[in-house]
Amino acid sequence: MQTNWWKINSEINVDTPFLAAYEDRIRFNLERLIGAVNGDTQKLRPHIKTHKIGEILELFKICNIKKVKCATIAEAELAALHKIPDVLLAYQPIGVKKERWISLIQKYPETDFSTIVDNPESAKALNEIAGKNKLKLNIYLDLNTGMNRTGISISEEWIELIGDILLLKNIHFSGIHIYDGHLKGSGEERELQAAASFSIIKKEIEKLQSKFSYELKIVAGGSNTFPFYAKQDKVECSPGTFVFWDSNYQINLPEQEFKPALAIVGTIISKPTNSTICIDIGYKAVSSENPIDKRLVILNDENLIPVSHSEEHLILENRGKNQYEVGDIIYAQPYHVCPTCALYDTVEVINKEHQICDEWKVIARSRKINI
Repeated sequence: MQTNWWKINSEINVDTPFLAAYEDRIRFNLERLIGAVNGDTQKLRPHIKTHKIGEILELFKICNIKKVKCATIAEAELAALHKIPDVLLAYQPIGVKKERWISLIQKYPETDFSTIVDNPESAKALNEIAGKNKLKLNIYLDLNTGMNRTGISISEEWIELIGDILLLKNIHFSGIHIYDGHLKGSGEERELQAAASFSIIKKEIEKLQSKFSYELKIVAGGSNTFPFYAKQDKVECSPGTFVFWDSNYQINLPEQEFKPALAIVGTIISKPTNSTICIDIGYKAVSSENPIDKRLVILNDENLIPVSHSEEHLILENRGKNQYEVGDIIYAQPYHVCPTCALYDTVEVINKEHQICDEWKVIARSRKINI
């Protein structure tokens, strides 16, 4: 087995920087995801914000994954274009986004769309626009279990809010949405924290269920709490990063054992000093919201250390004995893959022979496809 999984042997020349996606590793990660829910793909609603790529949605369908979660109208439309039957927009539609949401539902009637709310005003606004368009909208209540980004706190009167939503004649209440990306620590610590909140929520949902003629759904978690929710009955899990993985989760979620399946490919463009090299993986080529030591890992050589970063340039200090020349290819693994992928129009697909075999468009990196 080749140790340098990232090395490309293709004779096809692609200008750097570019993203390389390793198809055999993507398929491995999908198999591992399905194995984590014991083959029950109905429990899976992966988030597509990580990749934003139609060909990966086609791989989902091959694996009988027919539900997804997304964060933008463009991502939702991409899923509809690829005939994903069930699409949840986990982003409360406000302002013009409400109108785009209605247009999306009207344009793609074969897709079952749903979204979230966390307050009565937003629910009423969606009810009003649904009525004007003679639609009934599927709505989840977004719960805040401590991340404090969106959602109604589970310490507030969220059951009462469900009651208010049920009075809206153009709204179908689908269930509960939970995202707990704030949970950190070891696998055991994350599971304990997730369980503490979920036990409260589950008890209330069980009480509510007797009042409904249909089963309420629970969509919960991301990558960090996926192992916990994968073991819970009647819960849909929403990890996203699994498809490519990244160095952040490789370090902090070691229990999940997904394989890195994406690399940034760059070129040495200068050797400004005896101990430094400059490569073309700048801010515009890798997500840079973190400090410089948490933006990427150089795969060629652990002794190549990022020390300075700007829009088009990354300076690496060579603290080892290997020598490099201008024109040499450098491979890097992003620390945060989701916003990194959104920086590129395409990814080059690498096969088992380490050859470039295809090119996939990152279509939903655009803020708008048609709607």
